[in-house]
Amino acid sequence: MVMAFHGGITMAIHSSAFHNSKVYGLHLPKISRFSKQRPRPRPRPEQGEPSVVRVLCRKRERNWDRDPYKVIDITPPPRNLGIRCLPSNMQCGESVTIEDKAYIVSAVTYRYELRKGKYEPSEKRLDLQSTGRYLLNNYLEMLLKES
Repeated sequence: MVMAFHGGITMAIHSSAFHNSKVYGLHLPKISRFSKQRPRPRPRPEQGEPSVVRVLCRKRERNWDRDPYKVIDITPPPRNLGIRCLPSNMQCGESVTIEDKAYIVSAVTYRYELRKGKYEPSEKRLDLQSTGRYLLNNYLEMLLKES
């Protein structure tokens, strides 16, 4: 757990919230207890600076890249499982274990934005189903095709 103190407010940031990732974009000024200067306030997002949190994933082994994915469990009701660092070659049908629960990847979505005349990647998203729900859906589809 990381404790951050800013302007009389203490914030607790759990390191487990980012799962093997480094987080950039949290703007907390350095304040010494001996300094008499108050730090200048940072501009708010509506004043021009975008509030973006950039996540970088560490490489565990050589030649094995890991990318940040926005992970969503699409089993009704949909739940956001957060941003996870997973291998860059994720495909539909692969099994993933998150928080000691098994899921199957049902869709991989890459989003791009047009910036300065070029398309740049903006988001990677994984849609997951619980293993039981995935098997039930496959069984029901098979029954539908047979009838």
